[in-house]
Amino acid sequence: MSGVYISVPFCRTKCSYCNFASDVFSKNAYESYVHRVIEDIRNSRKAAAELGCILPEDVDSIYLGGGTPSVLDGPELERIFETVLRHFSVLPNAEITVECAPGSLSAALIDTLARCGVNRVSLGVQSFVDHEAAAVGRLHKRATVLEEIARLREAGISNINIDLIAGLPHQTAESWDYSLDEIIATGAPHVSVYMLEVDEDSRLGRELIAGGTRYHAHFVPDDAAIADFYEQACERLESAGIPQYEISNFARSGYESKHNLKYWTRQPYIGFGVDAHSMLTTNENTTSAAKAVEEQSQTAALKRCAPQKQELHPAGTVVPFPVAVRFSTPDSLDGYMNRGPLKVTTVSQQAELEESFFLGLRLNRGVDLESLRASFGHERLARCQTQIDDCVREELLEQQGSIIRLTPRGRLLSNEVFARFLAEQIPTENSALQSGAMAEGPQGTRCA
Repeated sequence: MSGVYISVPFCRTKCSYCNFASDVFSKNAYESYVHRVIEDIRNSRKAAAELGCILPEDVDSIYLGGGTPSVLDGPELERIFETVLRHFSVLPNAEITVECAPGSLSAALIDTLARCGVNRVSLGVQSFVDHEAAAVGRLHKRATVLEEIARLREAGISNINIDLIAGLPHQTAESWDYSLDEIIATGAPHVSVYMLEVDEDSRLGRELIAGGTRYHAHFVPDDAAIADFYEQACERLESAGIPQYEISNFARSGYESKHNLKYWTRQPYIGFGVDAHSMLTTNENTTSAAKAVEEQSQTAALKRCAPQKQELHPAGTVVPFPVAVRFSTPDSLDGYMNRGPLKVTTVSQQAELEESFFLGLRLNRGVDLESLRASFGHERLARCQTQIDDCVREELLEQQGSIIRLTPRGRLLSNEVFARFLAEQIPTENSALQSGAMAEGPQGTRCA
């Protein structure tokens, strides 16, 4: 059973904080892009086989993200969904999510979503304070958000996620509390809270690094205030019956995101479109599967990504062939439309162990060391004990029996914790997972 992710990299405007592979394009680009995505969906089983991977037929989650999928016309969305339904067996209880920008949900679009079987909508609200939203390029107002939530519910779509960002320009403790009040009052069953990410991949991030004043950069709260906002959100949402289950995600019981849980628990998923990531397992005969990947690596698409053969454990035991393959599409529209090569990474047993730590620790339920020991062996786990002990001593992790989990302090410093399990062993190609699209932390920000 797998998940399907479809990237729609188009936006009406590019928000100043956005560091994702999305931008403003002419609507003329939409039709050709949808055609290309549909082609990839049709060819997905063949493409997976060429990588020596199993692509499960059954699908229990579909996620359209971006960018802003809701900028597509109804017929374009319908064509995408029809193609997925034709080439996969979508289970009756599948979670089907579309990210939408408030202000884009016309009556016709909501009708299209309902007709396509969409049962979950993620709204990129970011702030319920109008001047904060406007400062970063959002086009909606608070009243628009509330109106569209009501219309989604009237159409039978009540599973709604709302994104908030802690650290927007002009944000104060009082305005943040107001946004939390509003989000709780909506009754939305799922909330995502991201801390503003400062890096050179966004206009606001570059301006902050440069110490400038464009994009209202001089009104961004300091790090201590942003951390306080995040902790305040954790407390307020917990009190409102929306407990945290992952670093950035909170949900009422039964409303945890099925799709995102696939990323954090390392279940199979396949992505289509610009900068779309996939992880699939290889065939049961791992030797034959590895050979198939190796043969494919002779093509232009895989020359840079030949899989590892076998690696010798220091004690002399042989590590089995990798049993999972990660691959991603080009991160630019031109690269994708011009059929740029996939980036393919085979996951060794050591990398699999490290992913189990830094992805599993994102979840509040933590990581079961006994389960990892059964999968990877006592000796490999023993070599992680120093990192675990150090993190427990520094109050970044807590341990109860065989379960380790992040402390509240550890969630604020999660990337530092994850690095403890990566620094000496993990290949560079995999290190992006700790902060990439599959593993967003409180530092990550969202589009849509």
